[in-house]
Amino acid sequence: MSRAAILGCFALLVSALPAHADAIDGQWCLGASHFEIKGPNIRTPGGNDISGNYDRHGFTYVIPANEEGAGTQIVMVLLNEETVHLTRGTSAPETWKRCKPVS
Repeated sequence: MSRAAILGCFALLVSALPAHADAIDGQWCLGASHFEIKGPNIRTPGGNDISGNYDRHGFTYVIPANEEGAGTQIVMVLLNEETVHLTRGTSAPETWKRCKPVS
């Protein structure tokens, strides 16, 4: 078998493996609280559907007026496929996990 054929077979095998999320999109949980990011849109822990500043590995928004902490900036950074650090203003980061692990 030629080298090109072997590399082609290897590429097919690798492409058949399950994909892992490398984006912040999805549902995130901490205790009883949760939020969901879909591109630039978020359903906040308070249940509001708003837009924020989306980056594949991060997200920021300002807490809406009808939620606790209104006006505070939230900054989220994707650490790995299952973990996000969420910072409220100048507070220490909170560690959130995917509600349903990616497989």
